[in-house]
Amino acid sequence: MGYLETPRPDASGRWPALLLMGPTATGKTELALALAERLPLALISVDSAMVYRGVDIGSAKPAPDILARHPHALIDIREPNEPYSAADFRRDALAAMDAARAAGRVPLLVGGTMLYFSVLERGIAAMPTADPPLRAQLAARLEAEGGAALHAELERTDPEAAARIHPNNRQRLLRALEVQAASGRPISWWWRQSRGERGVEQDYALHHVALVPRDRGALHVRIERRFDAMLAAGLLDEVRRLKARGDLDPGLPAIRAVGYRQAWDHLAGAFDAAEMRQRALAATRGLLRRQLTWLRRHPAYAAAGLAGPAAPDGDAAAGLVLHRLNSQTSGPIVMER
Repeated sequence: MGYLETPRPDASGRWPALLLMGPTATGKTELALALAERLPLALISVDSAMVYRGVDIGSAKPAPDILARHPHALIDIREPNEPYSAADFRRDALAAMDAARAAGRVPLLVGGTMLYFSVLERGIAAMPTADPPLRAQLAARLEAEGGAALHAELERTDPEAAARIHPNNRQRLLRALEVQAASGRPISWWWRQSRGERGVEQDYALHHVALVPRDRGALHVRIERRFDAMLAAGLLDEVRRLKARGDLDPGLPAIRAVGYRQAWDHLAGAFDAAEMRQRALAATRGLLRRQLTWLRRHPAYAAAGLAGPAAPDGDAAAGLVLHRLNSQTSGPIVMER
C-alpha cells in the first residue's frame, strides 16, 4: 500500500486535510476508523448530534472503547441543554485542524451534517445572536400556522433564502425569520457577508471523499436494521434518561435529532411504538434525500458526478487516499457502498 511517512504541505504551503462525507448509514465511521488504522490521521467529527453528551445510541456515536483507541475531536463537548451553532462548529473544527497540523497529522473530518461542512468551507457571517423570546413567538406561530405558511412569508421577504430552506426544515426556517426580525436584514444578506471571510482552503488543501449508496433500496433496508438495533440497544431508555433530567424539551437541537424527537414524543404518549418506528424511519429517509441533494450540488462533486467504484476494504481504501495525499492531486474520491 505504501506509506505516508511525513505529511507535507503543498507548493502553496497548505496542509492536507480530508473531508469524508456521505449520507446516513453508509458506513462513514467504519471507513474513517479503517483509514486511521493505516494512516497518520487525526479524526474530527462532523455530526450535530454527537457533540452532545448522553446522545449516544441514536446518533450512532462510536463506542467508548473505539473512542479510546481513536479519539474524535468534537464528540461529547456539550450538554444537551447547551446551544451549539454552526459558527461554534467552524471555530472548533479549525482549532482541531490546527492541532492536527501541529502534531504532524492529517485532519480527517468525518460525518453527515452537511451544514457543518458547508460553513467550514464557505465561512459563516457574524449573524445576530439568538433571541429566545422572539424564537418562542415564531415557534408558536409555526405550530399554529404550519411550515408552509411561514415559508411563504419567507419567500415574500427573502426569496433567496426561501429557495435554499425547505419548508419542513424547522430549525433553519425559524432562524431565517428570527434573524430578519431581529436585524431588519434578510438572512441572505448575512450569508453574502460571509463570502469575504478567510476561507479554509487558504490554509488547507482539502481532499474530498464521498461514501454514497450504490442501491437506495438496500440502504433503506440498512437504515431499518440499524434503527431496530438502536432500539434493541436501549434507545428508549436513553431518551427516558434525557427526559428525566428535567431541563430538556423537544425544541432543543439535541432532542430534534432524527430518532430522538420521535422517541421523545412516543414516551410523552403522542403515539405508540409502531408509529414511533415508522416516523423515525421516514425522518431518516428524508435526511438521506437532503444529504444526497446537498452532495450532488457540492462543487467538488457537481462536475465529476456522484458515482464511483464499490467501496474497497480498508487497505485498498487507504491506498486510494494515500495516493491522493502523496501525489497532491485534486479531484474527489467517490466510493459506493
